[in-house]
Amino acid sequence: MPVIRARALCLANGAVFLLLALAATWLGTLPFDGPARETVLALASPAVLAAMRVVNYAGAWQVLIPGTLLLFLVFERARAAWWVWLVLMVAAPLAEGGLKFVVGRPRPEGLALGFPSGHATAAAAFFGAVLYLAGTLNGAARWILRALAVAAIAAVAIARVMLRAHWPSDALAGIALGLALASTAALVASAWALDPAVSPRSRPAG
Repeated sequence: MPVIRARALCLANGAVFLLLALAATWLGTLPFDGPARETVLALASPAVLAAMRVVNYAGAWQVLIPGTLLLFLVFERARAAWWVWLVLMVAAPLAEGGLKFVVGRPRPEGLALGFPSGHATAAAAFFGAVLYLAGTLNGAARWILRALAVAAIAAVAIARVMLRAHWPSDALAGIALGLALASTAALVASAWALDPAVSPRSRPAG
């Protein structure tokens, strides 16, 4: 993910999140939330629901914490700026948790706050990092991993709606927030790698 592309993704996703947050604050439920939710719920056969309960774990910290450690094992680029990715995975839940209180919109069922979706935010942050780190791979491996990362983000968002935990706009806002945070982390990691004053890879031995 080149620096220019990461910057564009950060700005675009930040703008999408801001627009959704303003709309949710002023309007409450967005016009598309009801119809989109009903469309997703109509697909919820027992087999699909069982699959979505498994997919849901891809946005849970019980999976994403060891997943982050796995990134350090697989990608040298992740190890080179390891602190950036750890900060990302801590910042994502802090950001979505605080923004829930700022927007103050309840979930479709119950009174708990739901905007943005925490699972969608966490999945987008983690798999957004995967999108960046996959740039070190060659050929088909890069595109296969990136396709799987995009599919995982979308699947977690759909799962949160199908499991009746969130409005569709909660999930979309979580994706936008997570990708904005991941893009910011990619920019910081790129700057760290290019700056000879701070990058450990550029320091002379001894």
